[in-house]
This record gives sequence, structure tokens and C-alpha cells, in this order.
Amino acid sequence: MSHLFLGLISGTSADGIDAALVEFPVPDATAGLRLHAACVHPWAPPLRERLVALGQGGALASLDELGRLDVQVGHAFADAARTLLEEAGVTPARVLAIGSHGQTVRHRPHGDAPFTLQIGDGSVIAERTGIATVADFRRRDVAAGGQGAPLVPAFHAALLHSADEDRAVLNLGGIGNYTLLPRAGAASGFDTGPANALLDAWCLRHTGQAFDADGTFAATGTVDAPLLARLLDEPWFAQPPPKSTGREQFHLEWVQARLHGGESAADVQATLMELSAATIADALHRQQPGTARLIACGGGVRNTRLIQRIAARLPGVIVESSAAHGLDPDYVEAMAFAWLAREALAGRPGNLPAVTGARGPRVLGVVHPA
Repeated sequence: MSHLFLGLISGTSADGIDAALVEFPVPDATAGLRLHAACVHPWAPPLRERLVALGQGGALASLDELGRLDVQVGHAFADAARTLLEEAGVTPARVLAIGSHGQTVRHRPHGDAPFTLQIGDGSVIAERTGIATVADFRRRDVAAGGQGAPLVPAFHAALLHSADEDRAVLNLGGIGNYTLLPRAGAASGFDTGPANALLDAWCLRHTGQAFDADGTFAATGTVDAPLLARLLDEPWFAQPPPKSTGREQFHLEWVQARLHGGESAADVQATLMELSAATIADALHRQQPGTARLIACGGGVRNTRLIQRIAARLPGVIVESSAAHGLDPDYVEAMAFAWLAREALAGRPGNLPAVTGARGPRVLGVVHPA
């Protein structure tokens, strides 16, 4: 009998809640899993605007506002899960657990009191769906001295490792992150910096569109080499792994501070695309120069110009979508949180200390019973 788990995530861009229903044919194995059904559930625009502002470092009006947002996001995630199950014709009783990433509103893994905060009350999700919900995956890793991110590499390693070649899995969300899978040796991973976050934000400001479909806006501009150099001069890019980042660091004010004035909006968009491609390629050259194959997933896979720019900076590396390996690139992260929920209920660690920098493997997530 197959086992169903449901994964929920809204990433850095907060462009929708990804929901994935994952079928595991064998209780304790990852091989043979399949995506049973999936959907993207839209945010209510006012709530999304508030979450994006908070994710970029905006201030909370009060502790009461945080409490309300936590519950509101929980309801939105519950709605996403219920919609998916209705569309798939699956009753809640068939789903063993939901794994909910929540919405990151702060990520501060450094300092004297490191923390990460994802909101979306797991109790609300469990109550609204009638399904046990595992949430708050990142904080245990941070408590153990880790970055709390990225967490998807353990899932990538379970599915995409090859004994025949060195591979890298690249998630192109708002922030880019790598999972490095050498043919021999332990997996590793880290954030690379902005992938879509700056592109989306600049595109919205100057065109009114939430994202640059297929990079068409960037294609109307020319890369501004001096601006690109100023952007690449950000010290974070030179830091060694483990490292993670988010919209609170890479936002439009960060870009604005590096403009001299007079740059065309299209040229800035083209330069931001080249920034994403350059930092992604440079990180792979530094950390795993023998990579033979790069497997890309996340929303950025649909931006063919961005993929072309990454490939151009990685001669000799096969660059392909995770679809070539049977994984829908739009839902790999949501599938990963379904898998992490299963690992949590089984009492198995969900982090990779070599990726996050934690003191050791930890079981991740807080269980909210049905």
C-alpha cells in the first residue's frame, strides 16, 4: 500500500503556495516516489504584499500583527492543502502528514542569538485539514549551530546522486542554492545569492509584471559591466559555505545603493540577470570544478535566457531541467517538504550538517497531531 504525504512551501518570492501530494510506494525508502498531484495556490494580494515587505526587512507594527499574520498564513496554507486534495479527489484520511515550510519573514543565522522565523501556524493547518502537520523545520538546525538552510539537499541527495559523475542540483527560486553531489564522498550545499528575487522585484517596479517571463524584459537591455562589477563586489559572495541568505539581504534598496543614476531600467534588468548567472557559475567553479551535470529546478527554469546565461558560463557542463530525471521542476521543493515530514515522523534526521553547518544530524520539525 502506498503512503501519501503532502508538502507545502512559499519561497522567497512569495509568488504562490506550492502544494505537492507525494506517493511513496515503500514506507522507508525514497526510490520510486512519484508526484501524485500538485498545484499553486495564490496569495491574497494584501497578505502577499505584507509578507514581501517583511521578508525584505520591513518592521512589524506590533507583536499582535505577527500573531495575526501567523494565523492568516496558516489558513492560507490549509486552503492550499484542501484545494489540492479536492482537485486530486483524495480524502484527508489517506494522507499521513503534511510538511509545511511556512513563509520566511526573517532569517538571521548569525550573531549572539541566531534565529530563523517561518510563520504559518501548524496547529491551524492541522485543525483545518484534519491531517497531522509537521512545521517549523529550520529552527532545530539553527539551534544546533547551523544555518537552517538550505534543507532540500538531503532530498536531492536521496534522489539524484550518481556513482558515475559529479553532479550539482541548482534550485532557482528567489534565492539560488546548490546541492553538490560528488560521485564519491558526502553531499554538500549552500545558497548562491539572488536567482529570481531581484529580477522579479525590478521587473514589478518598472513594468508592473510580477516576473520577467522568459527574460524578455532583460533581453531588451544590455549588461552594464561597471554596475555588474559593483554588484559582484558584495562581500557575501566571497564567503565560504556553509552560508544562506534571503530577501532581507538582497532587495531593491541593495541594488539602488549601487546605481550611479541614469541607468536604463532594461539595462539594470539585464545586469541583474547576469549577476544571478555569474554568482551561480562562479560558486560551482569554486566548490566543485569537476561537475559534469547541473540539474536545475525551481521557477527560474522557465526563464530560458537565465538558463542560457548560466550554461554559457559553465562550458563543458550539461545543464538540464530536473524534468529529465522525472521531477517536475516547479514542485521539487514542495515534494522535499513532504519527504521531510515523512522523515520527521519516522524519527530520522532531515538536515545535512555538511550543508547547514549544524553540529550534527537532527530530526527537524514540530508535529501538530491531527
